Parts: sequence; structure tokens; C-alpha cells
Amino acid sequence: MAMAWASYLETGIEVIDNQHMRIVDYINRLEEAINGSDKSLVGLVLVELEDYCLSHFAFEEHLQEQAGYKFAAEHKATHENFAKRLGKYREKYKAGEDVAQQLHSMLSTWLVHHIKRDDMAYVPDVTGGIDRMNGDRQKGDWLTRSVAGFFGKDS
Repeated sequence: MAMAWASYLETGIEVIDNQHMRIVDYINRLEEAINGSDKSLVGLVLVELEDYCLSHFAFEEHLQEQAGYKFAAEHKATHENFAKRLGKYREKYKAGEDVAQQLHSMLSTWLVHHIKRDDMAYVPDVTGGIDRMNGDRQKGDWLTRSVAGFFGKDS
């Protein structure tokens, strides 16, 4: 079953919500692969998803670090465990196993739980950091500087 984005998944941090929506898109592409005849799409989605999640996780962790989120290390460990799970699915797929349904189910469940439990926990600190830093408009807003810093661009 396709996954629909819902308001209860919104963190209120637009850049993070947009990234989460992209992960939902990957889940729905897996759904297409399950319902279609092109099983090679599963491998493509898996590689793209793994790559995207690593960049999303690094960005999220950067925001947490900049905001001084006290559970950043634990959150990073959650990301690392998830990345290992994706790696195991990739290996199973390469070995010829049909992992599409299992992967779809795991991703759908994991994403909802992760956003509602882990991500919502850092929102007050990150938005508080945004609010504090937005007080100094001459330097640009905190989120813009964090994005620029993460991607190696001067603001």
C-alpha cells in the first residue's frame, strides 16, 4: 500500500519535512516495484534510498549539533543502526533475495516511528536555535547558515 504524507509527520522544520517527504517518495517507488514487473527497480530504489538517507541523516545531525541538542549522539546511533539495516537489505538483494515487500514494510513503519519519537524530540532545541539565531538578522538566519555550512558554502 502506498504511503501518504500526513500532517502528524510534520516537524515544523520545512527543510526536514521536505527531506522526509522524499523518503516517502522512495517508499512509494518501492510500492511501484512490488506491483510492477520490473524487479530491478527495487535495487535502484535501494541504492538511491541508502545514499539519500545518509545525506539526510548527516544534515539532521548537523542541525542538532549546531542547536546543542543533548541527545544528538543517541540520535546519530539510531541513524547508524538504520543504515546498517539498509545495508543488510542491499546485501540480501544482491544475493538474489526478493526483499521488496519486507523493505517496504520496514521503511514505512520505521519512518513513522522515527519521526514521531526521535525527530520530534529534537524539534524544540533546533527551532529554539533557529529563533535565537534569527535575532541577529545581519548575519542571516541560523538555518540558512547551517545549510550553507553543511554544504560547504559561505553565507
